[in-house]
Amino acid sequence: MAVGSDRPGIEGLARAERAGIATFVERLGDHPDRAAWDQALTDAVAVHDPDLVVLAGFMKLTGPRFLARFGGRVLNTHPALSPAFPGMHGPRDALAYGVKITGATLFVVDEGVDTGPIVAQVAVPVLGGDDETTLHERIKVSERAMLVEWVGRLARESFTIHDRAIVLGGAHPAPTT
Repeated sequence: MAVGSDRPGIEGLARAERAGIATFVERLGDHPDRAAWDQALTDAVAVHDPDLVVLAGFMKLTGPRFLARFGGRVLNTHPALSPAFPGMHGPRDALAYGVKITGATLFVVDEGVDTGPIVAQVAVPVLGGDDETTLHERIKVSERAMLVEWVGRLARESFTIHDRAIVLGGAHPAPTT
């Protein structure tokens, strides 16, 4: 187990260090280009031989080398109900659109932006006085609980991806006719 970051000095690294968990930092700016960073990030994660890679709070797109090595077992969250409102401003975009319910999505990372197969979602109502900050803070509470629940579950149970469905226990669903 390890906790890595693309930024030094964050609380997640400090918590891991206090708990005796290995940490590493792989800054994009320490490399000549994204391809070199992608290779360095891949190497840094590979040292720990993870069953799952969780990109919680990781605001960079992983590259082709990283996905070639860890694809199908890289998880991330998004503060919206995918496939709606992808990108960095899910809560803002949801408010601008006028939705009454938004939420968070846990998904398997693919080459797109917030487009991978959906593992779980949690709904969060949009309240009358919400602004981007208040809505996003409420989403984060639900998002974190969902993340903890599902990472634990996926770590305990095997899973496969069949088409875009996450199948627990490794069995494939019966074909539909």
